[in-house]
Amino acid sequence: MSNAIYFEQIKQLVDLQKVDDAIFAIRQDIERFPRALEDMERRYEETETQRDRILDKLAHLQDQQKRLAVEIDDDTTRIKKSKNKLMQVGNTREYYAMMREMDSMEKINRSREEEKIILAEELQLQNTALTEIDALHAALKEELDIKRSGMDKWKQQVENSLKNLNKKRAKVSKGIPQPVFMRYEFIRVRMEYPVIVPVKDGICSGCNIAVPPQSFIELQRGQQILSCPNCQRLIYWCEHFELSTEPA
Repeated sequence: MSNAIYFEQIKQLVDLQKVDDAIFAIRQDIERFPRALEDMERRYEETETQRDRILDKLAHLQDQQKRLAVEIDDDTTRIKKSKNKLMQVGNTREYYAMMREMDSMEKINRSREEEKIILAEELQLQNTALTEIDALHAALKEELDIKRSGMDKWKQQVENSLKNLNKKRAKVSKGIPQPVFMRYEFIRVRMEYPVIVPVKDGICSGCNIAVPPQSFIELQRGQQILSCPNCQRLIYWCEHFELSTEPA
């Protein structure tokens, strides 16, 4: 084919690739957005689980604290009663027996007081953890609500963008000779994006491997649409074209 026809066909293919680039970017967003939402939902559920675990632990600690308080009060009352009875003891044997009992109760109470202090410290730690997880939980919920509410709007925008790009693609591809277009499509559905790439300094920008010298010479002649022998993408010599960044 003549140089003019070759250049026109390459330009049409590059314009088509630019439209496909935009479609490819949108489709990647379509994959990323739900994943990001799922990740956030998972994090939100994890904070709920952590929060429930802390609340369960707090409830258990508070129950222990109440139990200890009751036991300490009961034993304190018993010790007071024993002290009053001690004044009325009639013999030495009974006196020492009551003293031993009081001493035992006082030791148990001291142990409970120590346990009470440890429980109070643990309660403080768990309450601090609850405050932190509540803040994170609330922030994630707010962000999640925003993302969920924007999902429908985002989907509509994406659908409109894809619809417009598909119209543009049909318009661009309409001017490409059918055999050339079918060749482009054959490559597009069988290999990783992109389909047509420039060759610069003898290197295919699709696979970053040098084009064989004979193929590079033919490419520079600009008379036939060639494929990279290594990656099979369509190729063109970058110095043949000063292409705009937007599709025609």
